[in-house]
Amino acid sequence: MTKGLPYLTEAVPGIRGAVRAAPEDFRVEELPLYHPCGEGEHLYLAVTKRGLATPQMVKRFASTLGVKARAIGVAGLKDARAVTTQMVSVQGVSAEDIARLRLDEQVQAIQVLGRHRNRLRTGHHAGNVFRVVVRGVRPCAQESVPFILEELSRRGVPNFFGPQRQGRRGQNHVIGAALLQDAPRRAKLARNERSWYVHAYQSFLFNQMLVERIDRIDRVLVGDWAMKHENGACFKVEDEAAEQPRASAFEISPTGLLFGSRAQLASGEPGALERAVLVKWGAAPEALRQGAAACGIRGERRALRVPLRGLDWSLEGDTLTLSFTLPPGGYATSLLRELMKTDVSGPEG
Repeated sequence: MTKGLPYLTEAVPGIRGAVRAAPEDFRVEELPLYHPCGEGEHLYLAVTKRGLATPQMVKRFASTLGVKARAIGVAGLKDARAVTTQMVSVQGVSAEDIARLRLDEQVQAIQVLGRHRNRLRTGHHAGNVFRVVVRGVRPCAQESVPFILEELSRRGVPNFFGPQRQGRRGQNHVIGAALLQDAPRRAKLARNERSWYVHAYQSFLFNQMLVERIDRIDRVLVGDWAMKHENGACFKVEDEAAEQPRASAFEISPTGLLFGSRAQLASGEPGALERAVLVKWGAAPEALRQGAAACGIRGERRALRVPLRGLDWSLEGDTLTLSFTLPPGGYATSLLRELMKTDVSGPEG
């Protein structure tokens, strides 16, 4: 959840406004990480859809093509309240079979890209290009927009998880915390449902850790696990002065903990901050590791910020139009909440 969380640009007035007046006001195009090699049992498609969430698309394709839902792979979840283009892999079908997928107002285009040996999996894309229209913005937008966008371009977009992970009541993390300590209750849930709640708890604790670093989101400290943006590899920061130029150049970023059976806490000051957050929310590190291991969740480190690339914007009257690129897992809503100073819902890419 992002309600009540701080802004990196707290001192700058928000422009408010509204997004998604129509699905066309929120467009997303997935960037492929690789192209199909030309052989294999998985047929890759590029699908453009409107007003249709990714899980519903998968269900519809599985029914029409006569395959199991698990035979269909996607790299990211895309919002229903948008026009989106994403890659899809389908196992065990031919290009001729794809003709059975009818085009309509929701599924607007399907392009066959070719065959590949592997199924598409979550995160198997290079990022997303967004085009977003914000209508009815405040007059202060003339001054606020360029300042906020410059700050986010220089320092990064706070990598908060969005509110949709926490459900309508914002309490999924509470269920996740309880499941880690209640084996009989865990056993009653399907694995994917159990994992969803535990991931919500991961997200909640990560957000609280990011809160503690929001003013130093672009600084690495001794004891940090820093992430290399080129490949996602993490390393321990031992010399703050030596590594800070790389952070300023956006080659690396500090990270926060997504707890799991193998994820490690930071040390030094960053580690003390992470432990303080766990203590505040009644989460003991060893209990988290044991519960995550029982749920099959390894954990990882997540960058506290994401780079803002390919930025272009225009302000005409009270309408702001933005184009930008974010890496996999980055939320467009994190950028929009900084601009608008209000929470905006929508899934990660």
